[in-house]
Amino acid sequence: MNEAEENNIIETVDEEGVKFRFQLFDIVEFEEKEYALLLPVEEEDDDEDDDTEIVLMRLTKEGDEYTFETIDDEEEFERISEYIETLEYDEEE
Repeated sequence: MNEAEENNIIETVDEEGVKFRFQLFDIVEFEEKEYALLLPVEEEDDDEDDDTEIVLMRLTKEGDEYTFETIDDEEEFERISEYIETLEYDEEE
């Protein structure tokens, strides 16, 4: 992982105190809210998994800090998921 990628690493903690690391893939704005597309950071292994799931979280800004929140509303999650599927990304991003 190069230095630019390392700067885009997000660490979250779930309700049980388990830490997860993600690489920030993109931030999209939808319905006047911001959402983060996150890629799980795996331990260094040479296996390239083409089936990597993107984690979608809502961003809220408090002062200069961003908070990543799970999207509990199923309708909101479906709407943003459908929107993201319409976006085009270069496969090598």
